[in-house]
Amino acid sequence: MTEERQIQYFDLIDKLLKCPNGQEPEVLEAQPELIDAAFVETMLQVATSFAHGDNQEGAQFLFFVARELAKQLGLYPEVPNSEVASKE
Repeated sequence: MTEERQIQYFDLIDKLLKCPNGQEPEVLEAQPELIDAAFVETMLQVATSFAHGDNQEGAQFLFFVARELAKQLGLYPEVPNSEVASKE
């Protein structure tokens, strides 16, 4: 990943953190070219840094958004409901 791409990821994360609640999808949709596995990984790194830096709210927000993006990108395997039901 280039340094320029990393800066773009950090800028997008900053926009997500500063946008009004509920407007996150619009922020992400404005830059679809940045939404990829490396962006999710960068979000997780920033979230981990926040968690260790005593910014739990920011960390939880970024972990949540990263998980949702990972699901959309097919990076986060989902367990079908039938499998969950059969284990109960």
